[in-house]
Amino acid sequence: MGIVGEAHNVRILGSGEQVIVLSHGFGTDQSIWKYVVPYLLENYRVVLYDNMGAGTTNPEYYDFERYSSMEGFVYDLLAILEELEVKSCVFVGHTIKSMVGALASISRPDLISKLITLCATPRVLNDKDYSGGFEKEEIEDMFEGMRSNYRAWCSGYAPLIVGGDMKSEAVQEFSRTLFNIRPDIALSYAQVMFASDLRHILPMVKVPWHILQSSNDSNVPPMVCEYLNQNVGGPSVIELMPTSGHLPQISSPGIVVPLILRHIALDITQPK
Repeated sequence: MGIVGEAHNVRILGSGEQVIVLSHGFGTDQSIWKYVVPYLLENYRVVLYDNMGAGTTNPEYYDFERYSSMEGFVYDLLAILEELEVKSCVFVGHTIKSMVGALASISRPDLISKLITLCATPRVLNDKDYSGGFEKEEIEDMFEGMRSNYRAWCSGYAPLIVGGDMKSEAVQEFSRTLFNIRPDIALSYAQVMFASDLRHILPMVKVPWHILQSSNDSNVPPMVCEYLNQNVGGPSVIELMPTSGHLPQISSPGIVVPLILRHIALDITQPK
């Protein structure tokens, strides 16, 4: 493993010609895919990595200037794929970090053959004629909570996002990965994620985009997936999953795993 791979804890599992890249979102690490991975190994080559800033990465490697925009994370993804000599892959992304795959596909459509996203959003703030899920004041309150008492904030944020109480396995799993992030990095990370507005790049995304969305998600209203579907530049499809919460791959793996497998195989570029 090269320098980039080591820094991002890259793991390559399974076999097969098709490469599947699994990318996690805010507050988590690659373990968020633990229920998905076993079902991919027989037929696919799976690439797992940790986004810089996750609790599993070295905090000394987190460059606040580099990661002051989503582009820093895009450069990381492309560097990982280059180091692994990946020629083409299906990118499976979660939440706002799904946009890393979308941005990468604009510059390298040859490298990203398909996007499959869970609970993706190009912008979380509400705007005129756009319901992203949050008002600016709510986001500022969240940042203040992170600054004043990060661990207390995590305890309240985890059940809200997952959709359950602290006793549930999924909430405990998310709490663990959230707690593991250094507080100042978590705040910086969150400020970039929640301040991003990538709606303007959607028409430039030409690769097929499979939009999987929890039907009950406090973070991403149904309008967001409709907005994605209507504004992307290439073929797209929406599948509303009968799941609750923003992390359905750990709260409802029995529903999510078959859907991901189906969409990996599904070709939406062909006429019906």
